[in-house]
Amino acid sequence: MRHVIALDVGGTGMKAALVGAGGELLHQARRATGRDRGPDAVVDGILDFAVELRGYGIEHLGAPALAAGVAVPGIVDEEQGIAAYSANLGWRDLPLRGLLTDRLGGVPVALGHDVRTGGLAEGRIGAGKGADRFLFVPLGTGIAGAIGIAGRVESGAHGFAGEIGHIVVRPGGTPCPCGQRGCLERYASAAAVSQAWSDATGDPHTDAADCAKAVDGGDPKAREVWQNAVDALADGLVTALTLLDPRTLIIGGGLAEAGDTLFTPLREAVRRRVTFQKLPTIVPAALGDTAGCLGAGLLAWDLLDNTDGTEVTP
Repeated sequence: MRHVIALDVGGTGMKAALVGAGGELLHQARRATGRDRGPDAVVDGILDFAVELRGYGIEHLGAPALAAGVAVPGIVDEEQGIAAYSANLGWRDLPLRGLLTDRLGGVPVALGHDVRTGGLAEGRIGAGKGADRFLFVPLGTGIAGAIGIAGRVESGAHGFAGEIGHIVVRPGGTPCPCGQRGCLERYASAAAVSQAWSDATGDPHTDAADCAKAVDGGDPKAREVWQNAVDALADGLVTALTLLDPRTLIIGGGLAEAGDTLFTPLREAVRRRVTFQKLPTIVPAALGDTAGCLGAGLLAWDLLDNTDGTEVTP
């Protein structure tokens, strides 16, 4: 069966899959990155994992993978195939595409940024399927974004497109590690809500999910914390949609797991802020933690589509 290898490398773990031409997951696996053993061990782990997946495909699917795609965090030079920098994984200027190509016997390999790769999957086969323009925004430890245009995701001239988390929504506000003050992710990420709720309750062990439960229970303090985050998020999203005019706005990540507790006030907050702009459809992400793997698989199939003229992209 025709398939490609897909790897989604995170700060603590790796998710992998063999992906068919229709975007179906034919095999899935997970393992730790081994980052506690240093960046070289992380790279070795990625390469070894890819080789194991290739072997599984030969044994169980009757053929080796036709290509591979890998999604990694940090700064990524997708065109040159270089993982330029990752604070979490400890590497700089890593020629990951070349290393994987060598270990996999010369098959084509695509390298992508983790959020943009997840956004590609959500836009093409997930919550944004059928939308010619979309914006994917996962709300996790930080906030990033993927700008979808006609079936692809824009990386920008230098690989920084979509960094919506560093739109300043509260000028002069909370310092951000990026060097600015008042960045969106300091107010509306899952980590920011967790910190705000912890501060409000005096309980260092509480988090954003606990805050959402308290909101549902009618706690006025929780509602204040939650609404502050929703208002900041709406401010950032309206700035983004003013610039990008997406047809669909896809919200994912840990905070989106609150469901209507997030989406009902968020849709209203965005609606109140738009004037001449067209209000996009605001929907939850559909693919969960498989988005990165599926997106890496799509990148791999796109490589084949671009090199041999065969229409294989889902």
